Amino acid sequence: MIPVTKTYLPPLEEYTAYLEKIWKSGWITNNGPLVIELEEKLKEYFEVKHLFLTSNGTIAIQIAIKSLGITKEIITTPFSYVATTTSVLWENCKPVFVDIDKKTFCIDPSKIEEKITGSTEAILATHVYGIPCNVEKIEKIARKHNLKIIYDAAHSFGTIYRNKQLAHYGDVSTLSFHATKLFHTIEGGAIIVHDDVLAETIKLYRSFGHIGNNYYTMGINGKNSEVHAAMGLCMLSRVPELIEKRKELYEVYTSLLNPQKISIPSVPEGTLYNYSYYPVLLENEEKLNYVTNALKNNNIIPRRYFYPSLNQLPYLNKVDSCAVSEDYSSRVLCLPLYNDLAINDVKRIIGIINKIL
Repeated sequence: MIPVTKTYLPPLEEYTAYLEKIWKSGWITNNGPLVIELEEKLKEYFEVKHLFLTSNGTIAIQIAIKSLGITKEIITTPFSYVATTTSVLWENCKPVFVDIDKKTFCIDPSKIEEKITGSTEAILATHVYGIPCNVEKIEKIARKHNLKIIYDAAHSFGTIYRNKQLAHYGDVSTLSFHATKLFHTIEGGAIIVHDDVLAETIKLYRSFGHIGNNYYTMGINGKNSEVHAAMGLCMLSRVPELIEKRKELYEVYTSLLNPQKISIPSVPEGTLYNYSYYPVLLENEEKLNYVTNALKNNNIIPRRYFYPSLNQLPYLNKVDSCAVSEDYSSRVLCLPLYNDLAINDVKRIIGIINKIL
């Protein structure tokens, strides 16, 4: 079987060397030395002052919203993983959906201002598939209306935009280090923030609101463990080679798939992309189902990612339509892309798709 993605695992002996250190120290969680080491190395990687490891990418968004004191409306994208929207709802805020750009699949900044009200407090945008949002226009809008910017950068590890890591942008950026991601800690995530005062708040919120035996505020358990940090330390140095392999496979797909039958998102100029996913936009949902079934009949498992458009989630109150997102989510399909996927398998996938379209 060829899955849509497959977790990269480093050499077992390298990981177990870290586990032996953990066993000797007996320090498993509560900001142990490996967590601190990984945080420091990630700060260097992203060239940021403050970065906090978290237990997953969803709690990272929730802590970001809480730490910024947001309680009302958040403008957000309908084209993302469900955690982006449910984090807003979980914090008792109201998601206000803005449709997406037809080229990048990210939130369309030209449609943001018409959705701003007196209750709008923030913009939560996703760098979809690791492709940059229009950060310049979003920044301009946010400053004009005194809004905070949170970027869901779950897919963005390794993407560089205008000579900066993409996760460097915004008041806060959140990352996912789930096992399916290019860089992972098995389960995990991180929060990047630039303001010193906000960083202290996040630090408290992530750890029950206390330091030592002293309680300063309410909080939650958003910490990660030494076992997870060990995986991250094994992974970090391998990021460049993982990106290069994904790039190679990505370019095979792009060069051989029939461009008259499918399209892919555009990567903005000035971007060094991380090739996290290979999404294709088919002509309609019928063709999507046709391709999906043909691949599955050959033990190849693609994924409808993202589906449905988040403004159509069944547990939401009535929200505005987002025509582009609703259309795209009905016919977008992610094809297999992972480190040890063979080029011949990619060509076989392409052959099946081109033959039936």
